[in-house]
Amino acid sequence: MGRIYVLPSVVADQIAAGEVIERPASVVKELVENALDAGSSTVSVELEDGGRTLIRVSDDGCGMDRDDAVKAMDRHATSKIRSSAELIGVATYGFRGEALPAIASVSRFELETCAASDAEGPAEAGTRVSAKGGRIEAVQPVARTRGTSVTVRGLFFNTPARRKFLRSSRSETRAAVDAVTVLALARLDVTFSVTCDGRSTLEAPHAATIIDRIASLFGRRTAEGLIPVEWGDASLSVRGLIQRPADAKTSGRKAYLFVNDRPFKDPFLIRAAENGYRATIPSGVRPSVFLEIGVPGDRVDVNVHPAKLQVRFRDRMLVERSVEEAIRSALRPVDAAAVLGSPSSDRGAARAGGGSAPFGSGSRGDFAGGVGSVPVPGDADSASTGTLLEPSAAAGTMSMQRPDRLLQVFNTYIVFETDDAVTVVDQHAAHERVLYERVMEQLRGQGNVAQRLLLPLTLELQTDELEAVGNHRDLLSAVGFEVDDFGGRSIVVHAVPNPHPRFDARRCLEELVADLTGGRLGGLNRLERFAATYACRAAVMAGQALDQEEMRELVARLFGCALPPHDVHGRPTIVQLPKHELERRFGRA
Repeated sequence: MGRIYVLPSVVADQIAAGEVIERPASVVKELVENALDAGSSTVSVELEDGGRTLIRVSDDGCGMDRDDAVKAMDRHATSKIRSSAELIGVATYGFRGEALPAIASVSRFELETCAASDAEGPAEAGTRVSAKGGRIEAVQPVARTRGTSVTVRGLFFNTPARRKFLRSSRSETRAAVDAVTVLALARLDVTFSVTCDGRSTLEAPHAATIIDRIASLFGRRTAEGLIPVEWGDASLSVRGLIQRPADAKTSGRKAYLFVNDRPFKDPFLIRAAENGYRATIPSGVRPSVFLEIGVPGDRVDVNVHPAKLQVRFRDRMLVERSVEEAIRSALRPVDAAAVLGSPSSDRGAARAGGGSAPFGSGSRGDFAGGVGSVPVPGDADSASTGTLLEPSAAAGTMSMQRPDRLLQVFNTYIVFETDDAVTVVDQHAAHERVLYERVMEQLRGQGNVAQRLLLPLTLELQTDELEAVGNHRDLLSAVGFEVDDFGGRSIVVHAVPNPHPRFDARRCLEELVADLTGGRLGGLNRLERFAATYACRAAVMAGQALDQEEMRELVARLFGCALPPHDVHGRPTIVQLPKHELERRFGRA
């Protein structure tokens, strides 16, 4: 008896605060969200010592009168909702009414606010509410302009154990700036600024387009290296910007997700986005993505996390598949190829719509692009009988105007003129893409192309190599290698693929066997990795001269691929030098 008792309100408030306020960045996030919900057009954040000493968030929103300012200090006091039914499709960032009391319970807290002006008179007198450890100490009138300022000093002063877990000032500052950054991406119509220890750390003025906002946050070079995503319909849409495969790195990835303009985190959706890059980037590379998912309000639950960092979709698998397909679709057009010069002039900002939503809501169609914007040298009918690729490979499927001539430079690059650009194709990377997609069809049981050898090849292998051949005989057979044991450590090859006249079957098979022996094809994407390895080994090499017909056929078949702008290693197959860039460099623009 007597073992159960009710916690004092102060202790209960401190425990509850731990669900919302983990570090200074949590305070910044909650206060900036409140400022946005108040209709602010300008939000400024001031930090000292990473937020340990001081956090101040000021806005020019609607503000509050005296009664509301005092009431806002109570737990679960909110202006956002009135009933549980309003949680469905709630559009405001906050709605729980926990932020201010949670922050005040673990800090020395001061709220200054002034309500919007009455249409027939001056603004009401402002109000200052001071609190310490969750207890209101004073409520005073104050003269100030419309809006609200919240000052937080000595965060976790009364919970020293939690204060010890804070990281260095630099780390806490970085986390707070990141919290503002993600909200700045969500609201282009608001000006954001962050000052740390008296120095300006972030300046994001009102932006007309998402490209402009990304440029102010991450730099113009990052913004210009992104390509648009536009996919879906009224029931589910995926829009935004993603990084070109050739620009993706193993570190420094920027991944931001929004649902109905609300930022959230979801590692599974990020993984789905990475799956969309499949066969365009090597393993370990992490591309940057800025994606807005649009779904009806009743198909997503935002009330599943105290800090509103996560959401729950009614049909998660559909959303993941949609994200993957959206990325895949964005990588197909030739506009996704690398561009020399300044892509923002007509392929960046011009395609990323404006507005207050993250990716230009209301500008549907601004991201549209098509492969047909670049003519392919060869008709779909005439491309099926060339000499460079196997006759059964998929031919180009677009109608286009045949250029008079293609030029091979350095025996590596194919150059031709289009309506608005000079297009350069890397012959090895292009052939690699063509072969990869062809081999994937073969590995899925859609036939193979091989030629019987008059004099079979005999290869002597090491024991582990012989075992690798036995374990992967089905893959080798699918691409055209007919291999049998010859006794001892030898194998005999009766048939080989015929991807092009210069194909060195012995060298290709030896390199494939080496890759198989080295265990480079393990994991879930065994077929894709094998196809990529074979395509790289079998493709026409840089430095090999091609005649006009071979170049025409290669380029035509490249543009008949599903993902023509990229090879399987993350490198571009196509680079375009826009006409306007040439004119700019020669002083004609």
